[in-house]
Amino acid sequence: MKINKSAFVEPGRNFVFATIAIAVSVFVFAYSIIYGFVSILLFYSLWLPLTLMNYRKVLGNYSRFYWVFAFALLACMSFAWSAAPSVTLRGGIQYVTTIVCALIASRIVDTRTFVSGVSIGVALVLIYSLAFGQFQYDELDGTYNFAGAFSSKNQLGFFASLGIYFAFSSFVILHTSKVWRVASLMFGLLAAYCLVVSSSATSIVATIATLAISLSLGAALMFSPKNRRIFFAAGVMLLLAAAAIAIKAGAVELLLGAFGKDTTLTGRTYLWQEGLKAYQASPVVGMGYQAYWVQGFSEAERLWDEFYIDGRSGFHFHNTYIEVLVELGYSGLVLISLLIAAVILGNLRLLLVESYTPQAHLMFGVAVLLLIRSFFEIDFIQPYTIGSFLLYYSAGQLAIPQHVTRRQASIGRSP
Repeated sequence: MKINKSAFVEPGRNFVFATIAIAVSVFVFAYSIIYGFVSILLFYSLWLPLTLMNYRKVLGNYSRFYWVFAFALLACMSFAWSAAPSVTLRGGIQYVTTIVCALIASRIVDTRTFVSGVSIGVALVLIYSLAFGQFQYDELDGTYNFAGAFSSKNQLGFFASLGIYFAFSSFVILHTSKVWRVASLMFGLLAAYCLVVSSSATSIVATIATLAISLSLGAALMFSPKNRRIFFAAGVMLLLAAAAIAIKAGAVELLLGAFGKDTTLTGRTYLWQEGLKAYQASPVVGMGYQAYWVQGFSEAERLWDEFYIDGRSGFHFHNTYIEVLVELGYSGLVLISLLIAAVILGNLRLLLVESYTPQAHLMFGVAVLLLIRSFFEIDFIQPYTIGSFLLYYSAGQLAIPQHVTRRQASIGRSP
């Protein structure tokens, strides 16, 4: 039987396969810790075999992606000086292969299909959490919070944030069909409910800020490219002025109080201090990718004990840049900062300087959400995570020549 390759690798014509592949990948990212190796194998089986169908179409010219792989390659190379070489090498390979799958998706999945896949995948993740999840007791602030099927309420909040943003995008950015809007509304309401019950301050604030920025950008895009830049610059200045006034008026303390937090952010400031101490042992290249939180290492064991982490895993410094400083030093910090900046500014340039594309608007909002969360979580420096997949999917889109990207968008079907 002859396989119709276009049903798998041709953007717009592979709507069914690509939607399923994205949705399943999102579910795997959420619960691979539950289903283990089998789920990871399923993730790889969705993307890597596509290279055998049409490697030129699926892989393209990888020399364009040199800036995309820089941080990941440093992570892999760090096994040479790592305090835990085997952990670093395994983690680095897993991270690189996750990136490769995201880049494959960026070449064969158009924007509308991507939105439908992520929306359905997030909805399945949230339904699973509501069906099989549980409340968890926080030893530090003495509260019970709904964490779903995750080990942290912040992860449930992250997926809920994505559900809300992609539902919002279906209405405001993509202008999809009426049928899909009804489905998006249901997905959005489900996500909003999960966001509220998670009580994740980081996720709630990041969601509100991302929606506000996306709406403001959408208003600026109503004008010509020249005027867009003027209105956007004015909006940024107003936003900074409003933030300064709010901080001076004590808005931060009020916000923390509303979520039951204190000025230590439930111990996060202490964690940040510990991270800044730890990186000084190797400030240039760090102690190795994923080489700090290793069982048997005294400092990791001490912090796990102080924060009541009985499982002695799944913990971090709750700040992407401090985590990178500890693991990969200033070298890693520069590379990851350049990557997130390139994705944000690259999409922003397309919106403010060139002709408007829904893809750039959508991925700019995703990048803003990841940026806001990066000061409190580590969403995109680990393998098999939705944050990493989203960031590198967007980076891959930017690395594709824009005339190809526009052609893909023009043949994409509305979900």
